[in-house]
Amino acid sequence: QVQVVESGGGLVQPGGSLRLSCATSGLTSEIYSIGWFRQGQAPGLGREGVSCISVRHGGTYYADPVKDRFTISRDNAKNMVYLQMNSLKPENTTVYYCATSYKSSSCLAADYNYWGPGTQVTVSS
Repeated sequence: QVQVVESGGGLVQPGGSLRLSCATSGLTSEIYSIGWFRQGQAPGLGREGVSCISVRHGGTYYADPVKDRFTISRDNAKNMVYLQMNSLKPENTTVYYCATSYKSSSCLAADYNYWGPGTQVTVSS
């Protein structure tokens, strides 16, 4: 099993920045990828992939709306993954989740096994 805990959310003005942190513990040696997901805003929407990283190869994925604004990075020695969020917009407001996958390099929520409780990001003036 893997335990996942997010931190770093909060209230920020449009155009501001936040850095989310994801701490993992437990069976971390078996993790293949770690991803950041957001709770979809429309009714019935599940969790959408924002950015994911392969902890083994370093390959990254970014959803189109966040390319050039968000940066994912990892510190394997500390079992940490970070999401630097710049030029934030009101539409980035939602709960962000960190999750781990044992087998997939995708950024699809269905491929991720262990999830943190989420951290709220609110972008508002």
